[in-house]
Amino acid sequence: MSLVNKLAEERRARLAAERLLELKQAELSAANRKLGRHALALTRQIGEKQAEVATVRDENEKVKSDLTVANAKIEVAERRLWHSIQTIEDGFAFFDAESRLIGANTAYLNVFDGLDEVAPGITYKRILQLMAEEGIIDTGSLSCQDWQGMMHDRWVSPSPEPVVLRLWNDQYVKMVDQRGLGGDVVSLALNITSTVRYEAELRAAREKAEAANRAKSAFLANMSHEIRTPMNGVVGMAELLCDTVLDEEQKLYANTIKSSGEALLVIINDVLDYSKIEADKMTLHPEPFDLERCIHEVTMLMQPTIRNKALSLVIDYDLFLPTLFVGDPGRVRQVLTNLIGNAVKFTSEGHVVIRVTGVPDPVVGRCAIHVAIEDTGIGIPKAKLGHIFGEFNQVENDRNRQFDGTGLGLAITRRLIQIMGGTVWVESEEGRGSCFGFRVTLSMSDEQQPVLPSFPKQLRNVLVVDHLAVNREILSRQLSQLSVSVICCASAAEASQKMDDEVDLVLCDFDMPAMDGLELTQKLRNRGWAEIPVLLLSSNPASVQNHPGRGHVQGILQKPLPRAELFARLSKLVSGQPTQAIPSSPERESRESDLPESDTVPVARRKMRILAAEDNRTNQLVFSKMLKSLDIDLRFASNGLEALEVWREFRPDLIFMDISMPKMDGKQATVEIRRQEAGTGRHVPIVALTAHAMTGDSEGILAAGLDHYLTKPLRKDLILARILESQPSDSLPICPGNAT
Repeated sequence: MSLVNKLAEERRARLAAERLLELKQAELSAANRKLGRHALALTRQIGEKQAEVATVRDENEKVKSDLTVANAKIEVAERRLWHSIQTIEDGFAFFDAESRLIGANTAYLNVFDGLDEVAPGITYKRILQLMAEEGIIDTGSLSCQDWQGMMHDRWVSPSPEPVVLRLWNDQYVKMVDQRGLGGDVVSLALNITSTVRYEAELRAAREKAEAANRAKSAFLANMSHEIRTPMNGVVGMAELLCDTVLDEEQKLYANTIKSSGEALLVIINDVLDYSKIEADKMTLHPEPFDLERCIHEVTMLMQPTIRNKALSLVIDYDLFLPTLFVGDPGRVRQVLTNLIGNAVKFTSEGHVVIRVTGVPDPVVGRCAIHVAIEDTGIGIPKAKLGHIFGEFNQVENDRNRQFDGTGLGLAITRRLIQIMGGTVWVESEEGRGSCFGFRVTLSMSDEQQPVLPSFPKQLRNVLVVDHLAVNREILSRQLSQLSVSVICCASAAEASQKMDDEVDLVLCDFDMPAMDGLELTQKLRNRGWAEIPVLLLSSNPASVQNHPGRGHVQGILQKPLPRAELFARLSKLVSGQPTQAIPSSPERESRESDLPESDTVPVARRKMRILAAEDNRTNQLVFSKMLKSLDIDLRFASNGLEALEVWREFRPDLIFMDISMPKMDGKQATVEIRRQEAGTGRHVPIVALTAHAMTGDSEGILAAGLDHYLTKPLRKDLILARILESQPSDSLPICPGNAT
């Protein structure tokens, strides 16, 4: 090879080596750059990790610090909680799921003073043993074993019931245990000694109060008896004196004695009723009764006062309202008497209207009744309306200080209505009158309600004459029920102008101004209407009987008149029967209508025999004087033993038996009479006479075998009604000149 070729090859080799070196240098530079980038990224990552580590380190330090603070707070809270538990006067203890004591406060452990065994770790069963065996607990009538068994059964129950334990030192502890979800139990021992002693004091106080209440009731009963017994003589003799021939001054004295005695009895009844209500001893005795008749009976008792004041008393009973209900008629009458009596008492002129409406519900057989008593009296100031139904409250002012009273009537009325489940209310305007009312819901009686009578067609047009618009309105509505055309006139002069041949009946008020009813009748007769019947309405029919014009009218009716009686009188009139006769008593009328025809003509005639057992000489005198006009055979007995002897010998048809008598009282004597009557078929009616008026008296008296019950002072009409009711068919007429 030539030198030139060798040099060329070397040059080529050198160039190739240089190129390779440049390539390797380029790769090395690239590798260095890549390594630098990796180193930079690694450095960055290391920095981030270092920052994270620092953060975690800081957080760990904070957590450690927080844990330290939390632990400190927990320790403080535990100390405070335990300190609080220790300061509690009641016992507090913790038990684990195995019923081992975890901890207890001092109050809990003090019960076991001196027993070092009672400490954390002791079982509940062992605690029960120590309490029973060491005499810490009073097990009462249970043995130690029975008491422990009872307490252990209670402990293992899911929800232990609280139990009261009596300790040896007469302290009372109420154990309240609460079981948690894990089985742990929190036990509370509440010291209720003061509560138990307070309850014992309350029981003693209640027993003392009940004894005092019984003593008060006995005192009121005795007071009632002691007052009513002499009052029977006072009122009875005054009533008898009023029936004798007296001059005007003597009549004034006798009526004053009688009215004063009756006023005193009203006060006594108010006090007794209020005491019964306050003691929750007032009970209702439901029975069927006629509400409309009840209202009329109450108004009839007030007729003397109404006549003396020249007032008009009007009853507006809803035409479509039933009259037969089930309730306590005695208490209903008492409410009506209080409200109507107040209206009459505080009304010097004008009228008193009793409105009765209601909404019957035949589906349930009950009826909501609304009774309102309106008057034109003195009224009540608005400021006084809020407490008018309060106890001993009266509207005190210069105008009504003249009116006497206990102030209990309205309070008793409100309480009675509340007992009946109703409400009472009042509306009034001073100087213009008042309206008292009450609402009650009563059951309708199963008996057949009264039905309207059928009238002949000749009664088509009736002329009603009355100066009071409310009277004309009520009569018009009542007569419209009979499909009668009514012409109303406000005065006798107007009636004489409207009178014509189309009128079939004149229904006229007697007490009208300018021209009274009889004067109007005389005027009509003189003008040629002699055949048209005229019926007068008067609050005092007896005063019209001797009037010179009495013969011009076909009848005189007492007002206010019940619808049924008005319709019955009209029916008799159009059928040609007399309308003047008035039955002496409902009992007498009912008894006579029930007698067989053969009994009305007795074979043997004798006097009716009556025995009166009464130990008080004055009451015997009053009783005998009340019955002196009767043709009867009357005998007295001064005590129960004497009454038995007279009964065996005398064989009376009726016995009036005083309840409070020496040696043997009326109830004991009645029991003995009923015992001796047993199996003989005889049953003599016995009427109780008593001055007691407390709740339960009537029930006890009637339970002894007596048939009826009369409260002193005795009323002549009530005694006569009982005699008429019990009169045997073979006796002579008790009233001379009258057939029975």
